[in-house]
Amino acid sequence: MLFSEFVKCLEEIEKTSKRLEMFEILSNLFKKLKPGEFSKAIYFCEERLKPSYEGVEIGMAEKMLEKALSLSNGVSLKKVSDLHKKLGDLGLVAEQLSGKSAKLVKSEALTLSEVYDTLLKVAKISGEGTVEQKVSLVAGLLSKANNLEAKYIARFINGRLRLGIGDPTIMDSLSMAKKGDRSLREAIEHAYNLCSDLGLVAETLFEKGEVALGKFKVVPGKPIRMAAAERLSSSKEIIEKIGKCAVDTKFDGFRIQCHFDGKEIKMFSRNLENMTHMFPDLIEAVKREIKVKDIIFEGEAITYNEDTGELYPFQVTIQRKRKHNIEEKKEELPLKMFVFDILYLNGEDILSKPFVERRKILEHVFSKGEKIVPSKLIITDDSKVAEMFFDESISSGLEGVIFKRLDAPYSAGARNFNWIKLKRSYKGELSDTVDLVILGYFKGKGMRVSLGIGAILGGVYDEKEDTFKTLAKIGSGFSEENWKRLKKDLDEISVKNKPARIDSILVPDVWVTPKYVITVRADEITRSPMHTAGKDKDNIGYALRFPRAEGYIRSDKSPEEATTTKEIEEMFKIQKSKKLIE
Repeated sequence: MLFSEFVKCLEEIEKTSKRLEMFEILSNLFKKLKPGEFSKAIYFCEERLKPSYEGVEIGMAEKMLEKALSLSNGVSLKKVSDLHKKLGDLGLVAEQLSGKSAKLVKSEALTLSEVYDTLLKVAKISGEGTVEQKVSLVAGLLSKANNLEAKYIARFINGRLRLGIGDPTIMDSLSMAKKGDRSLREAIEHAYNLCSDLGLVAETLFEKGEVALGKFKVVPGKPIRMAAAERLSSSKEIIEKIGKCAVDTKFDGFRIQCHFDGKEIKMFSRNLENMTHMFPDLIEAVKREIKVKDIIFEGEAITYNEDTGELYPFQVTIQRKRKHNIEEKKEELPLKMFVFDILYLNGEDILSKPFVERRKILEHVFSKGEKIVPSKLIITDDSKVAEMFFDESISSGLEGVIFKRLDAPYSAGARNFNWIKLKRSYKGELSDTVDLVILGYFKGKGMRVSLGIGAILGGVYDEKEDTFKTLAKIGSGFSEENWKRLKKDLDEISVKNKPARIDSILVPDVWVTPKYVITVRADEITRSPMHTAGKDKDNIGYALRFPRAEGYIRSDKSPEEATTTKEIEEMFKIQKSKKLIE
């Protein structure tokens, strides 16, 4: 495919504010692609060069891109820099300069593959002379591009493509392109859940057919998309629903999926980021404590006091997520990992085995661990016993418990009632926190005029529609320093028009691409005509009363891992029932 045709599709996606239109544009795009181009198109749309777990980054700072634009258009670096200050977007700078300059290189039209392959080559450059080589390659690419192509190449390199396309929309579009309807969505998603590489799934579907989707297998080293839990109001309600079950402790740390293929150990976060380099102490513990051929297991890593055994809160644990001074922090804040599931062992995929069987295997493998140990759980059909275990967990400073069906397989990539969480929520008010996606911000008033930001618009994820719906306008909880930092971070993902995946009545001063998740505490959930989360036939949605932010951006969560509309509806029911009891 010609790159000019590809970027016209991106331009259409950027302009639309309707998810259905985005779906149609993508479907039509996929119909025109050839084998070998699907993965490149999908990765480009998702603003990456490889699946997220490979961690391939282009590694070009803005100044390097400015230099490449200067070289490719035959203008001074000062002119590029001044134009950047004026327009605030290197994509628009590239578009304007490419439209005006006489090209230094006369060449054939760029193809999608040529652009992608060049950018991947740029990402792989390392060692002496890296800056010059990267700038030279990008300048050469830009010199062949027309103005619209240059705009999207520059935005991609700068990490500001901001199309806001979600995985569900891509999967629906792939099914429509191949089959003419959404009937392949389930098979596509199943394959994706096992390999975490939507580009590979698309290539397989269009090259080998839909039958090949059923042949995807779990491979150590490639993360499995993680299972998630639903929420109910009480131990009694949960046990009435699923019967005798396991009640597992719920920790508030780093959720980690650990892979060992017989040679190499890798650790992935809940949003499939490779975090191996951050946890050398856990890597050492896996080597020392686990004697198997190969394995995939999941657990929660938490910082703790080695003298007392006390577990630290997430605000302390998050300090271990860093690129620098890792050894120093390792000594200061050691980690312990509580394993709660095992997915693969000694060459065998055990995802489909019942939880109770997987748990027995887990306890055998991790029976002698010191740093890596099984989570504490009980098996019961008595809600009072479960409630006592819950109270014990809370008094120990833990987040709550998760009830697990004994006969359930591991539901990769799914949120269902195989796992049901019960977190601290004792009173009529909202004692639990919610994780909201930042959808935009409002400029400051009064004391915050100088900050340029006074409140943010927060939303929840609607899994059914693959959209983000508003729940709160949050204006407290951040320090002045964090407000400044937040404005800078949000301006980097700001967009002129409302993104297609955002459903909102309120209009912030600045829209942003849904990317960042924050934890919010509030007094209670109320009904409101001003918000779209859980909107009923009378157009009344849910809202948070007195919301305030806790901490800063949750870098361990993707926007799709934020609190869902369904969870808010359930929390509202829980809150209502507790008020009636009181």
